[in-house]
Amino acid sequence: MSQNKTQGKSRTKSEGRHESVGPYESGEAAEAADGGPRPEPLRFFGTTWLAHDGGYAARRAAVAVGSLAAAVGACLLLRFAYQGLTIADASPFIGILVIVMFSVCSAIAFRKTWEGFSKRPVDRAREEQLRSLKGIGFIGSLVAYFLRSLTEAPGERLRRTEYETAVARYERRRTTRTGNPAARTTNRPKRPKRK
Repeated sequence: MSQNKTQGKSRTKSEGRHESVGPYESGEAAEAADGGPRPEPLRFFGTTWLAHDGGYAARRAAVAVGSLAAAVGACLLLRFAYQGLTIADASPFIGILVIVMFSVCSAIAFRKTWEGFSKRPVDRAREEQLRSLKGIGFIGSLVAYFLRSLTEAPGERLRRTEYETAVARYERRRTTRTGNPAARTTNRPKRPKRK
C-alpha cells in the first residue's frame, strides 16, 4: 500500500514537470519507431502543422471562421443578457459591473491564450487558478484563436521550435554515441575472418 502511494507521488511530480517544461525538454517525449522524437499534436490540427499537409490550410480556415463565428455569437448572447438586465429594471451599477467583469475577464483570457501560443506556462498552479477567469472571458480566447489562425496554427511556432531543437539534440546524441551501430561508418573495409 505504501509502495503505491510513493509511486503515485513520483508519477505526479514527473507529470507536473512534463506539463510545465514541454514534452521535449523533460526527456519524456514520445519517440517514433526509429527512436527519434515525434511532433506534438495540436488541437484541431493533429500533426499536420509539421509539413502543412493533410488539409492544413482548410483546418486553419475552419478554425479562423469557427472561432470568429463563436466570438460573434457569444457577443450577441451577452448583449441579450444585458438587455434582459435593462428590461428587469436592474440598477445601472449591476449593468456596469457586468460589462466591466466581462471586459476584464476577456482581456485576461486573450492575454493568457496569446502567451500560451508562444511559450509554455511557468507556473502550472497559477494557470489553474486563472481557469475560471478564462472561462468567463472566453470571448478573449476565441479572438486570440482567430487572430493567430490568420498566420499559423495556434501554437505552431512553439511546437516547431521545440520539435526542431529536440531533433537536433537527438541527431547530435545519436552521432556522438560510440556504441550506436547506426552511427558507425559503413565504408570501412571488412576484416577477413580468421580460420
